[in-house]
Amino acid sequence: MPRAVAGWSAVALAGLVFGGAPAAAQVSTPGTPQVGSPTVGPPAPRNNSAESATLPLLVPRTEPLPANLTLARALEEAEARSPAIAAAVANVAAARGRLRQAGFRSNPELSVEVENFLGTGELSRLQGTEVTVAVSQRLDLAGRRPARQAVGRAELTVSELRLRIVQAELAQAVRQQFAGAVAARERVRVATENEERFRELARIAGILVDAGREPPLRALRAQSAASQARAELRAAEAEDAASRRTLAALFGVEIAPEAVAGSLTDILPTATSNVESLDVRLANAQVALAEANLRQASVEGRLDPAAGLGIRHIQATGDQALVAGFSMPLPIRDRNQGNVEAARAEILAAEAERTGARVGATARIANATGNLSAASARVEALEEAAIPEGREALRLAQLSYQAGKIELIELIDAQAALASAETDLIAARLAQAQAAAELARATAQ
Repeated sequence: MPRAVAGWSAVALAGLVFGGAPAAAQVSTPGTPQVGSPTVGPPAPRNNSAESATLPLLVPRTEPLPANLTLARALEEAEARSPAIAAAVANVAAARGRLRQAGFRSNPELSVEVENFLGTGELSRLQGTEVTVAVSQRLDLAGRRPARQAVGRAELTVSELRLRIVQAELAQAVRQQFAGAVAARERVRVATENEERFRELARIAGILVDAGREPPLRALRAQSAASQARAELRAAEAEDAASRRTLAALFGVEIAPEAVAGSLTDILPTATSNVESLDVRLANAQVALAEANLRQASVEGRLDPAAGLGIRHIQATGDQALVAGFSMPLPIRDRNQGNVEAARAEILAAEAERTGARVGATARIANATGNLSAASARVEALEEAAIPEGREALRLAQLSYQAGKIELIELIDAQAALASAETDLIAARLAQAQAAAELARATAQ
């Protein structure tokens, strides 16, 4: 039989023997040094579009922000523009690829050995040539493949939880900065109303002074209060513009939105849950990953035999014969004991970090809950008492002043007291929104 025919017969025979095992890794040739692994024949067709699908590129948005930005749109824009989320998504895709790779078995190895050629006497030229074509397969025993897959699954879980944490932290930052922008807008509204009231009061005081009903000092006092109100309005407008620029910078955009829509009550308190938070879940996943690494390190130190089967063609007689081989490394010195020791230490470190994560998560939730409770109580007190009382006091002061029962200074004080209460309410609502955003992050699942 020609040698080419003998070679392909060996490949076909090896395919019958090893065809049940998926291809994937290092193999050894019985009785011969290892050689390269060329591809033999066309690959078997696969009907798995998920494996061959190309991951889409993550391209952050670059368009300007909407002119009137809502909280829901702000959260969406942040997700679409954040480089941190793009990196975390890519890490999840990489972990999926490693998990897929861990499921493949070793590639079979083709070896070709030519003996007894270009010698002397009967072995001169190619008369006594013997050609052996063999295929060997590492058996991948001792649970190596399940151990690799367990590590891959644990790494994927860790990557997915890290993505969730990045998303939760970004959502917290957006909610808190958006709340700051809404609070700045509300301060502009209060300052505008306050400036209009003081300006009207200064106008009325000027008319009364001209009519001789008020001394000039009262008109100067009213004008001073109006000037102070205008200055506070300008400061509030500057703070409003700065808060919107800061919000835009969170998305990597230089041009700020013209306005923010919604109210501070849009960021509602989040009910706490007994389910473990993302930080604790990540710590648990890291412990599971460390344990999976230990199992993999342990099995890598066990015997890893390889079996081979081939065909030999003897040129002198034209005969062929099957050859078989078996090999395995002898774990005399290297039993992977260093990696096993390192994996055990990593488990201890991961367990210590998990303990710290649980304590930190408990404290974080408790602090956020306390801050939210205090801010909500202050909002309730201002809404139910301080603001209604301030408005009623201003109404009565206006009526009394028109009736000549009180002086201008008392009306100015009543007006300033209402503006101060309204500003305090905005600050309390902002603190409530900030605490709610922190609690949402602390209890994120």
